[in-house]
Amino acid sequence: MDRLMTNTDAWDALRRFTNARIALGRAGSSLPTAPLLAFELAHAQARDAVHQPLDTVALAEALRAAGFETLDARSAAPDRDHYLRRPDLGRQLDDESAQRLAAHGAESASDLAFVAADGLSAFAAQRHVVPLLVRLRPRLGGSTIAPVVIATQARVALGDRIGELLRAKIVVMMIGERPGLSSPDSLGLYVTYAPRAGRHDAERNCISNVRPEGLDYETAAFKLTWLIDEARRLKLTGVGLKDLSGALPAPDAGTLEA
Repeated sequence: MDRLMTNTDAWDALRRFTNARIALGRAGSSLPTAPLLAFELAHAQARDAVHQPLDTVALAEALRAAGFETLDARSAAPDRDHYLRRPDLGRQLDDESAQRLAAHGAESASDLAFVAADGLSAFAAQRHVVPLLVRLRPRLGGSTIAPVVIATQARVALGDRIGELLRAKIVVMMIGERPGLSSPDSLGLYVTYAPRAGRHDAERNCISNVRPEGLDYETAAFKLTWLIDEARRLKLTGVGLKDLSGALPAPDAGTLEA
């Protein structure tokens, strides 16, 4: 009955090109039932993404199966409620994590440190960190890589302190972004040269919306490698490093690991 009463228009043909909510049609003066239910589902998925805890055990197992060592860390936020209400706590390491990372960093420095963090969407880290790193690794040449740090209740700036303690030249924070109504699992990549506590957002570069429906893994690995190489050359990240990777040839997917 709802289908018979729904009015459509010429915009319907454009819906296949975007996940945005366009050309939803009308049922009288309201939305049809199907788009309304889809909106409510998307809203529920976005809320779940914020509150769902990161399965650190499963992520660590998947990383180790892919050939990466791992370390655990958590911020100073004791629980999700504090994390959401106190962003400052999510930028600080708790004491036990700081001691553990400092002990590892004292043994050896590294060129690169990667942090897999829950942020505002644990779904993003759970789903995308491993396939991204698998595609990135062949591009890193002889770089020394610290164990991947799995961080919980984390904000972006937590990566600065982690990279500092691991004595890494560059840290890449892979963190769940604020979920949207069509993207509850979007992963953000934040690259910081010479990480240390107190760095600010203008001193890092960001690659956003990493997921199969957004910026695919191959392209994200290509852009991230370009930023890392340029950061080494210029010895900086942030506003002084413009992402010109789009002007370069597309990555050769055939040379990458499956």
